[in-house]
Amino acid sequence: MDELDPVIHASARLRITAALATLPAGDRLAFPRLQQLLEMTPGNLSTHLRKLEDAGYVEVTKAHQGRSPVTYLNLTSPGRAAFETYTASLKRLLGGIA
Repeated sequence: MDELDPVIHASARLRITAALATLPAGDRLAFPRLQQLLEMTPGNLSTHLRKLEDAGYVEVTKAHQGRSPVTYLNLTSPGRAAFETYTASLKRLLGGIA
């Protein structure tokens, strides 16, 4: 049986990874927009992003727009590959095609 990646498997991290995977490779999303899309509190989102970042799945870039700080998020190549492996494993586990 395929083992599901425990970093991605947590519900909140799966939602984050799935949302970022919808972006074309190299694109990024601002933290407030992701927070709005997923309806998560800033603290909860930050906690789960840290785990994904520590695993090398998400890149967090801090910048400034004018005088305001902004945080951008994107799925790394290893993160995209891990998500694709996760979804393929889940399909096999559920008896679907991979």
